[in-house]
Amino acid sequence: MQNIGVYIHWPYCARICPYCDFNVVRDRGRTQEQADLAAAILADLAAQRALTGPRRLVSIFFGGGTPSLMDPGFAAEMIAAARRLWDAAPDLEISLEANPTDAETGRFAALAEAGVSRLSLGVQALDDASLKFLGRNHDAGAARRAAAEAARLFPRLSLDLIYARPGQTPETWAEELRTAIGWGADHISPYQLTIEAGTAFDRAVRRGSFRPADEALGAALYDTTQAVLESQGFDAYEVSNHARGPAARSRHNLVYWTGQDYVGAGPGAHGRLTLNGSRTATGAHRGIDAYIRAVRDAGLGFADRETLSPVEAAEERLLMGLRIDDGVAFAELAPLGLTPDHPEVVSLAAEGLLLTGGGRLRATRPGRLVLDWVTGRLATAANPA
Repeated sequence: MQNIGVYIHWPYCARICPYCDFNVVRDRGRTQEQADLAAAILADLAAQRALTGPRRLVSIFFGGGTPSLMDPGFAAEMIAAARRLWDAAPDLEISLEANPTDAETGRFAALAEAGVSRLSLGVQALDDASLKFLGRNHDAGAARRAAAEAARLFPRLSLDLIYARPGQTPETWAEELRTAIGWGADHISPYQLTIEAGTAFDRAVRRGSFRPADEALGAALYDTTQAVLESQGFDAYEVSNHARGPAARSRHNLVYWTGQDYVGAGPGAHGRLTLNGSRTATGAHRGIDAYIRAVRDAGLGFADRETLSPVEAAEERLLMGLRIDDGVAFAELAPLGLTPDHPEVVSLAAEGLLLTGGGRLRATRPGRLVLDWVTGRLATAANPA
């Protein structure tokens, strides 16, 4: 039976972070709307089950937004529905993103009881000045308390951290990483601060309020990340994800990176489904009201549904597969004409950016540092069959 994951997008946030370009709204006075949205997500899941047929459910992921703001009863209903609709694997992993505010920490026990087995905690920084700069609504003390509670309640704990912040050095970042490791997480996701178009940080940079880290500092901080986490037993199984052993790896993210199918439900959620033998990309309506109406009127929340050509599907496998240490099989890249002997593959391997053994294409550590450039070169040089 083919594997499938389920992604559920809960768009509500207590505040909008200045670096965020996700599909989110402020969580204020929306009680009835949230109940209506939860009902729509349940109906959408059922309708998508009719499309997919029976599958083995390997992952459920609640993202957003801030799903830890969700009524735990909604989470319990969605988990029960997904388990009922698809054949739940014995090692099904159920993940939920959370922020370390005291209010959200108070929901952790109920979320664990609902079935959540992996908490992804958006700590982002460990000092109050950096948290204020990042627009977070928690302080360092709340982060410590939330991590301790999460480590007690959930079998798996992941911490998200942002580096390349103004004034940060490799030395201070190394110390921050060592402190975070001591909080009991077996998975750490360090992301370099990027300035996304249209965000508050984008406007601040254009005003000259602060300057992002330059390429050299970003590379030094990346190297520091690898060195510190490796020394503590964390393997960099993906560009921005480090796990203490294979069991601690994020099951849901591996669904994405290995090209498995996943359902997307909730406003703006994307999905990838194999339907009638073809890879199909789905995208839900971004607006909450539009999504609820679409489910009510059409049964599904889709705003678009596109069958990918073999070349498009292979391009997606190239972009996603090179992110992980296992890489991507050349057989999956056949529609692009990429082989171990392709001139661009040979050239990039000679530059120390790619490996081509065992029938797979992998990015080296230097290759990961410039992965967008590497995949761009490969995509441009591809010779579609």
